[in-house]
Amino acid sequence: MRTRQAMSLEQFNAAPAAEAHELLKPCLDVPRWIEEITAARPFASLDALLDAARNAADPFTAEELEGALAHHPRIGERAAGASAEATMSRSEQSGVDARDAATVAALAAGNKAYEEKFGRVFLIRAAGRSAKEMLSALQERLGHTPEEEEPVVAEQLREIAVLRLKQNLLEQSTALRGA
Repeated sequence: MRTRQAMSLEQFNAAPAAEAHELLKPCLDVPRWIEEITAARPFASLDALLDAARNAADPFTAEELEGALAHHPRIGERAAGASAEATMSRSEQSGVDARDAATVAALAAGNKAYEEKFGRVFLIRAAGRSAKEMLSALQERLGHTPEEEEPVVAEQLREIAVLRLKQNLLEQSTALRGA
C-alpha cells in the first residue's frame, strides 16, 4: 500500500480508517491519539480537526510519551530515511546550520546532558526556531526537575503533532487550489 503524505480535509473526512491512520501516524505515533481523531471524523473545518488533535493529545500517558519520543531524532541530528516522519523532522530542524560548529557542538553536549538527566531525547518544536533558540531552551530545561519537565515535553509533542497535521492538510489543499 502506498503511503499517502498529504490529503485535503474533505479527503481525510471521507478516507477509510487505514488511510486516515497513514496521515496521522507520522504526525504523532500514539495509537490512542490516532484512533480518537479517526473516530471523531468528519470535521467541519481544519480548525475543528486541529482542536480535536490538541484535545486528544492532552494528557499523554507516560508510556505514550516515551513511545512517541522514540521516533524523534536529537536536535541537531538529521533524521535518516525517506519516511514521512523523517522528511518532516529534517524540515523542522532546518534552523540548525551544520556549518555553525560551535552551536552544533553545544547542542550535542546539551543533548547528552539532557539524556543523562532525564533518560530520553530532548524534544522541542523545532519548526520556526533557530538553533540558538533551541539551544537556549535546552539549557533552560536542563534546570528543570523531572516533574517540571514532563508537562513541557508533552506540550512540545502536542505542538509538533498539530503542526505536522496542519502542514499535511494545508500542503495538499494548496496543491489542489493551484491545479
